[in-house]
Amino acid sequence: MTLEEVVGTNSTDKKMETVSQALEELLVAAQRQDCLTVGVYESAKLMNVDPDSVVLCLLATDEEDEDDIALQIHFTLLQAFCCDNDINILRVSGVRRLSQLLGEDTEDSNGNEPRDLHCILVTNPQVQPLQCQALQDVSSFCEESRCRNQWVPCLELQDG
Repeated sequence: MTLEEVVGTNSTDKKMETVSQALEELLVAAQRQDCLTVGVYESAKLMNVDPDSVVLCLLATDEEDEDDIALQIHFTLLQAFCCDNDINILRVSGVRRLSQLLGEDTEDSNGNEPRDLHCILVTNPQVQPLQCQALQDVSSFCEESRCRNQWVPCLELQDG
């Protein structure tokens, strides 16, 4: 391994860590401002009705989800829609970390199933837009990835 490869790898790892932190900040801020839509079906409904309000589509999986054909088909359709509508898209691993960030329990007090965290949309309403550096950082990362022909960049969220 050359020095350039070592330095390049280290800066890429740092960049990914910074973007992961920005994504976590963005999700917490968006949830606080009621700008999150959670769930594959809920997300599809919103994108059908108001795609212009969506600024980020987050597709989350863990290893056990990789064999879920139905979920992968949903992801393919959501990715295509996002690309057609210029919506930033990220694939992340770390559903458990997402659950921690969003304060999800495995079951609620009524015994209901937890929300489906496989697809999360961040919306930015025109009336009261999200004003946070984290959104700009994540959007820049997505744009840089598209410039490198990586249309659906992947991040790994670390348990906190």
